[in-house]
Amino acid sequence: MLLLRRGDVGPDVADIRSTLTKIGLLSDPQASPVFDLSVEHAVRAFQQQRGLITDGIVGPATYRALRDATFRLGDRPLAYLIAQPVTGDDVFALQERLLEMGYDAGRANGEFGQQTEQALRSFQRDYGLTIDGMCGPNTVRALRQLQPKVRGGRPVFLREQERVRKAGPRLSGKRIIIDPGHGGDDLGVVVEHLNEARLMLDLARRLEGKMAATGMEALLTRGPGNCPDEAERAKFANEAGADLILSLHTDGNSSPKASGVASFHYGTGNGTSSTVGEALAGFIQREITARTGMPDCGTHPKSWDVLRMTRCTAVRVEVGYLTNEQDRRRLADPAFRDVVAEGILVAVKRLYLLGKDDQPTGTFTMDDLMKRELSKF
Repeated sequence: MLLLRRGDVGPDVADIRSTLTKIGLLSDPQASPVFDLSVEHAVRAFQQQRGLITDGIVGPATYRALRDATFRLGDRPLAYLIAQPVTGDDVFALQERLLEMGYDAGRANGEFGQQTEQALRSFQRDYGLTIDGMCGPNTVRALRQLQPKVRGGRPVFLREQERVRKAGPRLSGKRIIIDPGHGGDDLGVVVEHLNEARLMLDLARRLEGKMAATGMEALLTRGPGNCPDEAERAKFANEAGADLILSLHTDGNSSPKASGVASFHYGTGNGTSSTVGEALAGFIQREITARTGMPDCGTHPKSWDVLRMTRCTAVRVEVGYLTNEQDRRRLADPAFRDVVAEGILVAVKRLYLLGKDDQPTGTFTMDDLMKRELSKF
């Protein structure tokens, strides 16, 4: 779809205004076809609520989220469709309800997948309903009438924490997906002779080499000539049975003063957050900033597809701004990219150490890490 922004007119804009009015973010009974300032403010508010990039522009991700926001549990039958998965806030509500009832529906991401269907079938079997894996009126009625077995604590993320604990402190044998952003004809941010796609592929390969040295299995989502979309990258991680996915990017900004590193983990913006993802994002932030001196732009919850649709812990790192002269000069230096790769690897190690036998941020070297890996715990 075309990007819609302030100043645009037409039926698509009228549809956006109608949706924003329906979900209570805009008062527009006439559904005017003009994308004016009030619409931009409403879009920004919606994006902030949903953990999307808050730019006031309706692109594919914002449009999908707006469409999904119009559905409430019970509005329509829900079922697992392989070719065209059903998405929406009603699916998210179903997943949250099943999790509260003690059924493992996986991450509540608003997409009716196979794990959601299996959890729903288990619920239907336990409560004497027709076991068809479809969420129709009878199933919705039962879900609303029954009291949940679990309150609070986000059970899916407790399971995520338990998987990390059971995995043990050693890196050897762990499968990591490294996702260099963009690729192929999509170069990402381009300034002078540097482009995001090439720099992040180089960073990914450096990280891959360091991980392989520790006995980890590191897989890249792309090579230099292709650019899978975020859903395809998440699917690759899921099918590979990954323990973690690390998505690597640089940033750009209209202000040349924008500088620093930021990390992102799964979160909806309303309190739902991957606790393990948040912890790993924090480790990555601290390690990179301590080793490079780059400004710390913090960790943030987002609902981007590569974070939302993966079953494993996922973190996206934005390493510097190519539009900033100092960041650009540093990113162009292979030695700097090697330092960043080592910082990310050490952050992953810290995650699996669970705070045991750790040492101060920025002081853990590759040699230290290899000695830990070869020693007996």
